[in-house]
Amino acid sequence: MTVDILQLCPLTPFLEAELAKRFAVHRLFEMEDKAGFLAANGDSIRAAVTGGHLGIPADLVAVLPKLEIVAINGVGFDKVDLAEAKRRGIRVSNTPDVLTADVADLALGLILAFGRQLPRADAYVRAGKWLLADMGLSTRVAGRRYGIFGLGRIGMAIARRLEGFDARISYSARSKRDVPYDYHETLAALAANCDVLILAAAATAETRHVVNAEVLDALGPNGTLINVARGSLVDERALVDALQDRRIGGAALDVFEDEPRVPEELFGMDNVLLAPHLGSATHETRRAMADLVLANLDAHFAGTRLPTAVV
Repeated sequence: MTVDILQLCPLTPFLEAELAKRFAVHRLFEMEDKAGFLAANGDSIRAAVTGGHLGIPADLVAVLPKLEIVAINGVGFDKVDLAEAKRRGIRVSNTPDVLTADVADLALGLILAFGRQLPRADAYVRAGKWLLADMGLSTRVAGRRYGIFGLGRIGMAIARRLEGFDARISYSARSKRDVPYDYHETLAALAANCDVLILAAAATAETRHVVNAEVLDALGPNGTLINVARGSLVDERALVDALQDRRIGGAALDVFEDEPRVPEELFGMDNVLLAPHLGSATHETRRAMADLVLANLDAHFAGTRLPTAVV
């Protein structure tokens, strides 16, 4: 018997093709009459496939009485009501580990691109301005003070890469770790003691808007904010104000609170570097993520242990 699954967002061609081989896939995100489809077919859906940026809304879960598993193509599960999933016995899986290296690489890429002003340098040459004058100076990346908020898999991978830049590394996390880096109990204290503040923590109720005006003021007019975690960690209104007032030196951001919508005030700022959530966006990682999504679905419907279960 073919299993009906609900696809909530676009996925890679490989993953979509493999899902179509295994299941009857219903692409909710493409439907004009979503409510009508769910009213007629909601009680036949046994699985949902989604992205970490989207999760699954509580009102959608409520109209899927036979939902058994939510397979997330991503590491984040903050947009899934885990308590309700546990109450109903709905399994939730994600794709951890396989994207750690790529996200850490991107964090270093943002640090280098912002510090050495690489996007501006590229535009400078293309515009023919180098024929008229040198572009000017940028900021050294090596040997600076780097603070990492969240020292899990990704935070540690970033720290190991920074060691190659002779960085002075400190961190803040839920608890002190057995690592050769300075520990700060609060994010404000971490910000006050670094030149570059890197966000690598999970999105939870506790970390929502944890980067607020106080933290940004502690980072100061020479400090840079790097976010490769989740947009919800940052109070974007406070960040826009701090950037406009030059209360921080700048920001390089791969994630935003209401993706793909980005605060328009950021577009015209010369102290901001923007990326469209590229953390896991490599061919290799997206294939590995797809493999994990499929492995979790296959395991669930075979009645075996999920490779990467959240609940």
